[in-house]
Amino acid sequence: MAALQIKQHMNDSHLHKHHMGWYSRGYLPHFDQPGLCQSINFRLYDSVPIEVIVKWREELEHQYTKLPNKNIDAEIEASLRHRIVEYEDAGHGKCWLRDSRIAVLVENALLHFDGQRYRLLAWCIMPNHVHTLIETMPKYSLSQILHTWKSFTALQANRLLVRTGIFWAREYYDRFIRNDRHFTDVLNYIEQNPVKAGLVKNAADWKFSSAYQDRRKGIS
Repeated sequence: MAALQIKQHMNDSHLHKHHMGWYSRGYLPHFDQPGLCQSINFRLYDSVPIEVIVKWREELEHQYTKLPNKNIDAEIEASLRHRIVEYEDAGHGKCWLRDSRIAVLVENALLHFDGQRYRLLAWCIMPNHVHTLIETMPKYSLSQILHTWKSFTALQANRLLVRTGIFWAREYYDRFIRNDRHFTDVLNYIEQNPVKAGLVKNAADWKFSSAYQDRRKGIS
């Protein structure tokens, strides 16, 4: 794959008008620019309760403020992210994505606009969260893409589950890909997540993933 970097055409103002650059909708920062490869994680609302995250943040702030470190905020965010990942992989919450009907629904939603609004490079649907790796395109912001995925699937999943109420957590985590090595590391992490969580022995055995039967080679 060609070297992954912020493309020169991103400096053209007409490509930026639909994209927000750095912004925040809550406790996480987001970066939205066309032409970037982005690793995105979003989860079910009950997979990591907000009160747990608040408690962790308070603990970390108390811990790191005692250290002579100029990058305290970055250290806190990294540690918080690590705790969230471990908590997700432990399978907390109702794990509605274990239901094959819901997993198929979410996977189809990810694939639906592949090649039109973004390039879907890799994905994995875990029991209580979803990983994707996409390349963003002009005119379709990161927040719009996530809103389309989450709003449609939440409505349809609630119908299938015969329930009402919140389905997805409001926030999501994204990180832009810095270079080829970072791309490979993130792709492997996404596809190996079911193995790491002890759900399967081989990544190719997890049905709702780009690793399943090497499906990644068949996408745009």
